[in-house]
Amino acid sequence: MPYELIDHTADIGIHVTGGNIKDLFETAARAMYEQIVDMDQLKGSHTRKFQVSGIDRADLLINFLRELLAFWTIENLLVKQIYINEIDNNHLTADITCDTYIPKTHEILMDIKAVTYHGISVDRTDDGWQATIIFDV
Repeated sequence: MPYELIDHTADIGIHVTGGNIKDLFETAARAMYEQIVDMDQLKGSHTRKFQVSGIDRADLLINFLRELLAFWTIENLLVKQIYINEIDNNHLTADITCDTYIPKTHEILMDIKAVTYHGISVDRTDDGWQATIIFDV
C-alpha cells in the first residue's frame, strides 16, 4: 500500500501517496479503514453514493474522510472499497461498497474518533501527490 503510519502523541497519522489526486484520496480512505477493521473480513455487500465539498484540496480530503468515518460511527457500516467518480479542487462524488457491522464477524482494530486538521497537507510531487493526515484515536 502506498502509505505509512506516522507516530504522533495520542493520535495516529498516515502519510499517503498517489499517482493522481483520485488515487491519493482513495488510498487515504483505504488506509483509514485498514486501521479500523481487517479489510479481508469485508465483502462489500451494500453500495452507497455520496458527495463532499471543501474550500480547498486539504479541506476536501478532511471532509471526505469524515464522511467515510461517519458511515462507521453513525450508521455501523464498514467501508470495503471506495470509487471516486469525479474530483476537482472543491468537490467530489464517490461510490462505496460496505457491510453492516456484525460483532461476531468483524473485529474492530482501532476506534478512530475524528479526522483532524492538525498537520494536514495535500501536495503535488514530481511523482504525483502526497498527503499527511492525523486521526484522533
